[in-house]
Amino acid sequence: MTSKQGLLLVNLGTPSQATPSAIKRYLGEFLTDRHVVDVNPIIWLPILYGIVIPKRLKYITQYYEAIWLNHQSPLLFYSQQILQKLSKAYPMLNCKLAMTYGEPDLASTLKQMQQCEQIDVISLFPQYSTTTTLAVSDKIQSIIKDWQSPPTLNFIRDYADHPSYISALVHHIDNQICIDQPDTLLLSYHGIPMRYIAHRRDDYVDRCLLTTELLKSRLAKYYPNLNIIHCYQSRFGNGKWTEPNICDVLIELAKQGQSVTVVCPGFAVDCIETLHEINIENRQLFMAHGGKKFNYILALNDSDQQIELLKSLINQD
Repeated sequence: MTSKQGLLLVNLGTPSQATPSAIKRYLGEFLTDRHVVDVNPIIWLPILYGIVIPKRLKYITQYYEAIWLNHQSPLLFYSQQILQKLSKAYPMLNCKLAMTYGEPDLASTLKQMQQCEQIDVISLFPQYSTTTTLAVSDKIQSIIKDWQSPPTLNFIRDYADHPSYISALVHHIDNQICIDQPDTLLLSYHGIPMRYIAHRRDDYVDRCLLTTELLKSRLAKYYPNLNIIHCYQSRFGNGKWTEPNICDVLIELAKQGQSVTVVCPGFAVDCIETLHEINIENRQLFMAHGGKKFNYILALNDSDQQIELLKSLINQD
C-alpha cells in the first residue's frame, strides 16, 4: 500500500460542542438532508426550525452534556481512536476520518486526499440504508464530480454478515453475559420510516434481520435457553416506523419481571442514541414498569475486535 491509496472512514456526525448553538447547527444540517427526511422542504423547514428544534433543543443539550467524553462527543472520540489505530496499522495508507454532517466535513477531508489514486470508503454503518450509507456515497460523488482527476472509489456497501463482524459481536456479547446471563437479550437497531423501504427499495430491514439471525445462530451454541428479540429504536414523528419498537418490548418484559441486556449491533461506536436513549431513558422506562435488571453492552468502539474487523474489510480485496 502507498500514499496513493487512501482509506476514508465516515460516520454520521455530531455537534462540535454540547451547546444549544452547536446542536442547532448540527440538527439543521442533518435534518435537512433529503436522505434523512424526504418531506417537501416547503412543509418541513417551517416545522423543523419553528417547532422541532426549538421544542427539543433544551433537552437534547442536556442529553449531550450527560454523555460528553474528553471534551467531545463519544461518537467523535471513538471514531478518532479507530482512525489512529488503523493509521498505525497501515502507515503507508492515507487514512482520514470524516462526518456526513458536522466536522470533520467530507469536502475538506476529501481535499486532503486529492493525490490518492484510489480511496476505499468505509461508512461505519454495518447495515446499509438509504438514510445513512447512500447519503455518504451521494455526497462524496457530488464533491468530486468536478475534480480534474478524481480517484477511483471503492465503496464498501456494508458488512452486516461479514464473518469478522459477527465474530466480534459474539465475542463482545459473550464477555458481558457469560457470568450474569439475562432472561432476554435485545438486539436494537436504529429505526427508519416504513415508507422508505417500499419507495426507495431500501433493504435495511433485511440487512438488520440477517445480522440478527447470524448472531442468534452463533449465540445459541453457548446460550441455548437465551431469549433473543430483534427490535428498533429512535422512532421520530407520527408515521409508521420499523417494528417492534424497543420501548414497547421493554415495557412488556418489565411487566413479566424479567432481566434484560441490550446491545445495539447497528452502532459501530457509542453515541447519544445508545448512551442516553438506551442506557438512561430506556433503562428508566424498564425499571419504572417493574423490570428486574437492565444492562447495556457498549458498542465495539475502538476495541481490538473492531480494529480487526475493519482491517479485514480493508484487506478483503
